[in-house]
Amino acid sequence: MLVRPTSNLATEGVCDLAPFLSHLFSQSLQQGIVPAASKSAYIHPLLKKPSLDSADVKNYRPISNLKVISKLLERLVTSQLMAYLSDNKLLPDHQSAYHVFCSTETVIARVLSDILTALDSRDIAALALLDLSAAFDTVDHSILLLRLQRSFGLNGSALARFTSYLCQRQQHVSLCHIVASTQQ
Repeated sequence: MLVRPTSNLATEGVCDLAPFLSHLFSQSLQQGIVPAASKSAYIHPLLKKPSLDSADVKNYRPISNLKVISKLLERLVTSQLMAYLSDNKLLPDHQSAYHVFCSTETVIARVLSDILTALDSRDIAALALLDLSAAFDTVDHSILLLRLQRSFGLNGSALARFTSYLCQRQQHVSLCHIVASTQQ
């Protein structure tokens, strides 16, 4: 028989942590500084398929794990940035990502509709696809920060926060219980 506790420990924990997290996040947002502990990730390589050769590093997918507090701060910053971009109409109309009620399905439906419309009008339709799954790994951080400033109007603590987020990141790779660390 399952006995339920008289008090909800999870709720009590949230009530104890909320003021601390609120203060930490407020300070981070105001000062434009991401705490060093929030910029440290543990990478766990997972084999893509059990049938693949485990000795070949190309057969692994790196899974990056951040601390829960880091993810909460990221979500807070994301929601503020998205509100700013949306309020100032800085997101392209045809961009599906980060738009409410838009998804990969809506993009596919739009592309299919455009192709069918072109074919019905006896026009030529062509589709070029580009895999950007690792795009963030190839972005030049200085160009990104310059673009956030010039194209999107970010400045002050908001721009400093992104600069802080991108600088001095640490990665710890765990493979067979051996951890190797790198700093970006």
